[in-house]
Amino acid sequence: MRWRLVLPILAALLLLAGCSGSKPRPSKGGSTVRGSYSGSSRRGGVYDDVSKSQGSRYRDNSDSVPGGPPPDLSKLVEPTPKAEPRALYGNKSPYSVLGQSYRVLPSANGYVERGIASFYGNKFHGYKTSSLEDYDMYQFSAAHKTLPLPSYARVTNLENGKSVIVRINDRGPFHENRLIDLSYAAAVKIGVWPKGTGLVEVRAITPGEPVQDLPPATSPPQPALPLPPASPPPLPPSPPSSVPTAPSPAVIAANTTNPGITAPPGIYLQVGAFTDNANAERVAQQLRDAKFAPVQVVDAQINGRNVRRVRVGPLSDVDRADQVTTQIEGMGLPRPQVAVD
Repeated sequence: MRWRLVLPILAALLLLAGCSGSKPRPSKGGSTVRGSYSGSSRRGGVYDDVSKSQGSRYRDNSDSVPGGPPPDLSKLVEPTPKAEPRALYGNKSPYSVLGQSYRVLPSANGYVERGIASFYGNKFHGYKTSSLEDYDMYQFSAAHKTLPLPSYARVTNLENGKSVIVRINDRGPFHENRLIDLSYAAAVKIGVWPKGTGLVEVRAITPGEPVQDLPPATSPPQPALPLPPASPPPLPPSPPSSVPTAPSPAVIAANTTNPGITAPPGIYLQVGAFTDNANAERVAQQLRDAKFAPVQVVDAQINGRNVRRVRVGPLSDVDRADQVTTQIEGMGLPRPQVAVD
């Protein structure tokens, strides 16, 4: 089930249910401004009562896309990045969804990350985003878990070199292993539709700076996992592994103006980052014993400290990555993070 996040509307409405007149809305600094938002809206025949639970808020039970061929996007203009104040809603930090906690970045400047993109369509069309804007699947927009709302980014499909500039005005996706949720129009433009998912690079754009068709980074930054406070549960001693330890191959990608990619990106699952080599090798051997794809132990640095990252992969596709993620969690190991390179 897909989830969209509206923060923190319901709590505000409950606290102010007995008040009359306009409702105060929290701002990014914790103060309030006056507004007239009443908790529901109607746009294009859609009545959106955001006080309802996620399971009952939407008209449709499952997401879908318009019937027939994809729309003609040739006349649809990509958004021009511009400086905007933070949205009054959707920037609370930290926040929790489905048992996971997230922190909104203080700024989008310098953000670049690779991962798996998905998209959303009819079910959410016309309903409120987390920033209380109306979601329009025919505009170039997106949802992200930690970038400030609103912000702008160039999203590049690493499998075909196509890219699009999107305005990020929503929170999500909260499906495991997903980095960004594209609008239907954005997904069509870069080829994530109709497959449903795609391997992408998300590169934030700073308003006022020239927007260039930059090639995807050849050495994408890995998500910074917190260093483990203690050793993992002891495992039986294992003999030295005969599997060679080597970094994953770099992706050679063409400039987005020349959509030829000479090497496909790979999907890897990072299970942990360890300061102790013995702990890294024990976890790696446990994964090898479970007959997963090739397991790598890769040297890296986090905050100036040498660590050894344990990764499974490359995996054949997104479905296989989702399956292996579930199996790894079932072994009692930490939930892995996706790395695409």
